[in-house]
Amino acid sequence: MALFKSGNPVFMKDVFADQGTQVSGESMQGTMTMSGTMIKTVILFVLLLIPAGLVWSVWRQYQDLVLPVLIGASILGFVLSLVIIFVKTTAPYLSPIYAIAEGVVLGTLSALIEKAYPGIVINAVMITMAIFAAMLLIYTTGLIKVTGGVRTAIIAATGGVALLYGVNLLIRAFGGAGFGFIHDSGPLGIAVSVVICAIAAFNLLLDFEFISQGSRSGAPKYLEWYGAFGLMVTLIWLYLEILRLLAKLRNR
Repeated sequence: MALFKSGNPVFMKDVFADQGTQVSGESMQGTMTMSGTMIKTVILFVLLLIPAGLVWSVWRQYQDLVLPVLIGASILGFVLSLVIIFVKTTAPYLSPIYAIAEGVVLGTLSALIEKAYPGIVINAVMITMAIFAAMLLIYTTGLIKVTGGVRTAIIAATGGVALLYGVNLLIRAFGGAGFGFIHDSGPLGIAVSVVICAIAAFNLLLDFEFISQGSRSGAPKYLEWYGAFGLMVTLIWLYLEILRLLAKLRNR
C-alpha cells in the first residue's frame, strides 16, 4: 500500500502497512471496514458524553476538585494517547478509557465556559457535529478529492498551527506575553480562529481517506478502534477551537 500521511498526529505515518490481517490473541478477527470504524467512533463518542454529562451536572458541588480533576484527566488522556499511538494493538482496550478521560476534560472545560457564556456549549456541539456530517458527506460523494496537493496543503497548515501553539506556549512558559492574537477578540483574532477551525475540519477528510485506505488494504479489525481514536482526536480539537471562536465572538 502506498504511503499516506494525515495531518492528524495519530495518522502521521503509514499505520496500516505491514499490519497483517490478524493479531495473535486478538478476539476481533477479520479486516477493517469504514462502517466498522464509524460504529466504533460512535461508541467512543457515547463514552465521552457520559462522563462529560456527569461532570457538567455536579461540578458546582465540587468546585474545589475541578482543577485537580481537570489536570489529572488531561494527563491521563495524554499518556493514553501516546501509548495507543506507539502500541496500536492497545487501541481496542485503551481508546475507550481515553474517551472517558477526555469526557471528564471536556465536561469540566465546557461547564466553566458555559458559566461565562451561557448557551455556548450546545452551539459548539451542534456546529461540531454538523461539520463532521458535512465533511463525511463531502468525502463520500467525492465533492473534494484528497489529492496529493490537497493532502500536502492540509498537512502543512496543520503543522503551522502546531508550531504557532507550541511557540506561544514556550514563550509564555518563560514569562513572555506570547501571541496575543490567539486569544484576542478583535478581527485578527477571530480570523485566526476561523482559519484554525477550517484546518481542523479539513483534517477530517484526511482521516476518512486514511481509514478508507486501511479498509482497502485489508488491515486487521482491531485498527478500526485506532481509526476511531484518530477521528476522536480531530473532533476534540475541532470542538475546542469552535468553543474558542464562539467565546471570541461573544466578547465583541
